[in-house]
Amino acid sequence: MKLSTKGRYAVMAMVDLACNSNGSPVALADIADRQEISLSYLEQLFGKLRKGGLVKSVRGPGGGYLLARPAPQTRVSDIILAVDEPIQTTRCTPGSPAGCHNHKGRCLTHDLWEELGNQIYLYLSSVSLGDVMDRRLLGSSGVFHGGPVGGGNIAAAQ
Repeated sequence: MKLSTKGRYAVMAMVDLACNSNGSPVALADIADRQEISLSYLEQLFGKLRKGGLVKSVRGPGGGYLLARPAPQTRVSDIILAVDEPIQTTRCTPGSPAGCHNHKGRCLTHDLWEELGNQIYLYLSSVSLGDVMDRRLLGSSGVFHGGPVGGGNIAAAQ
């Protein structure tokens, strides 16, 4: 599974908004500059985030966007789903009983990939903007911080 730029940029922009608002609206142009994302692309994403109830827009001088709810209450999965980014790891059409093979059967590994998608969704649902802002993510597995994994460091071995 590969998360597209739509989902990644939406999360990046929301974390930037959470870090820089301090109760005041943040202009999309400022987020675009800091995150090196096209302003027109951000405008499209924030239209979806607003429709999804994740941000509020403020018009006029000094206007911009605010989080609709506190960062610790905003889940990363909500952001990704609001911008129409499916969390899907199978080739099959979501919700369809038909499989991905030409004969409409499911591949032998379908359940494996479907469960992976479920686990990704559960993980993203467990992470809030507050967690990302406070850097409470890396290190829990020990893999990326040089912790012992099977007597060695997986990250260093790759």
